Amino acid sequence: MSLPVEIVFGIYLGIITGIVPALVSGVLGFVFKYVTGVTIPGLGVVVLALAIAGINGGLLALNDETIRSSERAPAILTAIVVVLMISLYAHAKGDTLGASAPKRLSLQQLRDRTLSTDVVELVGGRGRVTVEVAGEVSDMEGYPPLPAETRRAIVDGDWIFPADLPLAELEDRFAERLRTELDLADVAVRIDERANATVAAAPPTGALSKRVPQGKRAVSVPALVPTGIARGDVVRVIASDLSVDGTVLAARTSGKPEPVAVDRSQATALLGAGRGRVLVLSRGTRREYELTTLLRRTGKRFRKVSVVAGGPLDGHTIGEVGVREAYDVAVLAARHDSWTIAPSGSQPLSAEDQLFVVGSRDALDRFAEVAR
Repeated sequence: MSLPVEIVFGIYLGIITGIVPALVSGVLGFVFKYVTGVTIPGLGVVVLALAIAGINGGLLALNDETIRSSERAPAILTAIVVVLMISLYAHAKGDTLGASAPKRLSLQQLRDRTLSTDVVELVGGRGRVTVEVAGEVSDMEGYPPLPAETRRAIVDGDWIFPADLPLAELEDRFAERLRTELDLADVAVRIDERANATVAAAPPTGALSKRVPQGKRAVSVPALVPTGIARGDVVRVIASDLSVDGTVLAARTSGKPEPVAVDRSQATALLGAGRGRVLVLSRGTRREYELTTLLRRTGKRFRKVSVVAGGPLDGHTIGEVGVREAYDVAVLAARHDSWTIAPSGSQPLSAEDQLFVVGSRDALDRFAEVAR
């Protein structure tokens, strides 16, 4: 045969013989780069490819005697060049893929799907997304059908959330918001990358009765309520000659009366009073929170430490150690056998006792080194 024909035959022979060496070279290049971060030397790829190609070529030679002919030297040399080119190319691609593949891929990362940038709105420099309920709201198996009014409220509601949340967390927040605002017994939500939600929900099953405290009665009062009123707020209802304090169980702006938990003796009178006025009462501030706020404003911090066995505090009293004078900290509480608030200087200290101390950050660090 002429030389051009031999070269074409060699290219053909190199392609069918080089498929397996190229596949092995590519896989090894990817695995080696992904695991170790190091590229396999080109000489190693050449040796490996020639070894595998030699096996494939030997098998072909057994089936075709013309391949073993000495006249086929140009074709064999061409085939060797083709095999090496294919193998080196496959190795380079595998190496590149191994370098770009994420090194730590977990199931959590696979689950953390994110929203498409097309649905994100920038408001005040921050992204937000409006979740749209797609299709009909489905009923949940094992529960009664959802009322038509609740279905409309779910579909027509304005459901706006931060756009930087993974879709899994966005689904949880949407479900919790539906459960809270509409008193649903159960909710299942699925949101895609376009912020389209598929919702299945169950109607309330005695949700209000579960929130009425023991010994109280729920009374609905139509009234004008302040913006922001929420479940758990303490209010005073003024109607006719009555003034009744109670706790808000739910507040709606749909024209329905607002349920309030009150004492049994006041429930009957409040039911006959008609429309009333609602005043939200302050719950006040606990004194201990006021104290910690004042201390923090002066640069003081709190820390809990334990007395170490054999340390300078073990076996002594607070007065003997001179905690305030030596370490510039004050002991607010100490636990020996039981907790003692504002302990005196005669308070004994022993191993494993716990102390709540207050002072500057540096003073607390120094005292913690002694107590440990």
